Amino acid sequence: QVQLVEFGGGLVQPGGSLRLSCAASGFTFSSYTMSWYRQAPGKERELVATITSGGGRTNYVESVKGRFTISRDNSKYTVYLQMNSLKPEDTAVYYCNAERRRTIIEKYTYWGQGTQVTVSS
Repeated sequence: QVQLVEFGGGLVQPGGSLRLSCAASGFTFSSYTMSWYRQAPGKERELVATITSGGGRTNYVESVKGRFTISRDNSKYTVYLQMNSLKPEDTAVYYCNAERRRTIIEKYTYWGQGTQVTVSS
């Protein structure tokens, strides 16, 4: 059974830090691109960060560059999101995503249940 389970969400003050973890099981983790998405109330789901299957390349949405770092440990089947200098606008439910192309027209895509991050005084 495929599972993606997020850990590390919570309440933090502006300027603080959180480290999210996503533990994967039930699929070949090292073959998948891993990403973090987030969705704030009343807003569309947003891609925050992506890391390639081997961890060699990363991409970030402009608003988090320099503050967030995505990483992975394939031996532990885990992807991380280190979030520093947090702002109230970072408040959202954060979702872990795994993706790998299956055919020219379809992909394998898996989602975690999400973890709440709240940045507030």
